[in-house]
Amino acid sequence: MSDTTLSPAELAAKHGLSVSGARPGLSAYIKQLWGRRHFILSFSSAKLTAQYSEAKLGQIWQVATPLLNALVYYFIFGVLMNAKRGIDADAYIPFLVTGVFLFTFTQNSLMAGVRAISGNLGLVRALHFPRASLPVSFALQQLQQLLFSMIVLMIVVVSSGFMPSMTRPLIIPVLALQFVFNTGLALIFARLGSKTPDLAQLMPFIMRTWMYSSGVMFSLSTVLKGKPHWLKDILQCNPAAVYMDLARYALMDGYGGHSLPPHVWALAAGWAVVVGGLGFVYFWKAEERYGRG
Repeated sequence: MSDTTLSPAELAAKHGLSVSGARPGLSAYIKQLWGRRHFILSFSSAKLTAQYSEAKLGQIWQVATPLLNALVYYFIFGVLMNAKRGIDADAYIPFLVTGVFLFTFTQNSLMAGVRAISGNLGLVRALHFPRASLPVSFALQQLQQLLFSMIVLMIVVVSSGFMPSMTRPLIIPVLALQFVFNTGLALIFARLGSKTPDLAQLMPFIMRTWMYSSGVMFSLSTVLKGKPHWLKDILQCNPAAVYMDLARYALMDGYGGHSLPPHVWALAAGWAVVVGGLGFVYFWKAEERYGRG
């Protein structure tokens, strides 16, 4: 059959052509993303280095920023408001610093995700690559920053009298599950933020509310005494509280199982799988629309 008698669609199919920028199948998309793994790692490392390139103290701010936040919260909540009730005096500082560092990990991943597409439109429009590379790389950047902070966290924990114990290696699966959860959040909010850039202005208020309801600065079980049981269950099972409690359990000998909600590991894995998986699919569904309009 002559090419002149074929429709445009038939002609394209005959010569193996496809629509430019069309969304690939999910499995093909995952393969493309894996093929860009070196770009994702390099991009996240470059963004992390550039983040403090103009500061005189440079990369020290990677650790100093969350540590200063923890000191501010300690003064306000630990000293002025006595939020450490229900927690041993020696345990409150590592309790607080662990909570601040891990919540900051989630908060920064989500905030970076909101701007992942809208803040990189030049790159998105100039090059063809799986757009999920951007929110994934930003989540990876926050993981790298947290790992720097973990050095300080370990010093704080040990100096507070908590020597290494059998639970200490559990911090590795905790951070791995939280990273998957954070990546899913970054993907979800990258799609939302790509069409609604003003979302970035709203998110600090949402994140502040989430932080205060997750037990970063105080013991949820102590504060919620006398409150309805269902309220305690909801707040303790929210993902930020789950990952913080597991990290405290891993790092602080004596922060025992009684401090954790039931089935806490199932909750941690469930949040990671559900948010990570659904976030990836949700982002992929709009792949061909990023950078257009």
